[in-house]
Amino acid sequence: MASSRSHCFGSSSALIVSLIFMLILAFTSAKERTKTVEFNVKPGGVVYTFTEKIKKYECSFTYASQGGTNEQWQMSVGLSEDESHFSCSVWRPQGKSYLFFTQFKAEVKGAKIEYASAYSQTAMGGQRDVALKEEEYSVGDHTVTQKDGKFRAELSKLTIIGRTRHDEL
Repeated sequence: MASSRSHCFGSSSALIVSLIFMLILAFTSAKERTKTVEFNVKPGGVVYTFTEKIKKYECSFTYASQGGTNEQWQMSVGLSEDESHFSCSVWRPQGKSYLFFTQFKAEVKGAKIEYASAYSQTAMGGQRDVALKEEEYSVGDHTVTQKDGKFRAELSKLTIIGRTRHDEL
């Protein structure tokens, strides 16, 4: 019985990965529907917000961190060809962040979150993405945020895919 449950989980994971791949492919097919920008993540315990948008869809990353110096991060936003999905990714291209995040929140406007994931380490140099434990963050209709008392202060990447409109029956 345990093996069939594992198989179902594996199929669900494969479906999610396939969906993400198809959406990324659709997003990258048109330059006017994708945008990647660099920004500095600054330590010091001050709350900062960085925002990017395409058309009427917007992604904001709000955070406070401690330790180290500024780090170069990137935010990518994308809109599918049929404008039914909006994506937002925030990450440190150099891999693992050395800052300690006291808080974070990613928010999308104009879309309802269908998939979101947060990572303590990004894939780079033979390393793999390391996902945060589900207990460390929560996903709402429009936000992904740390859970106070559960979040271990490590963040290197956030990925969000949201549906922009409802399909009529």
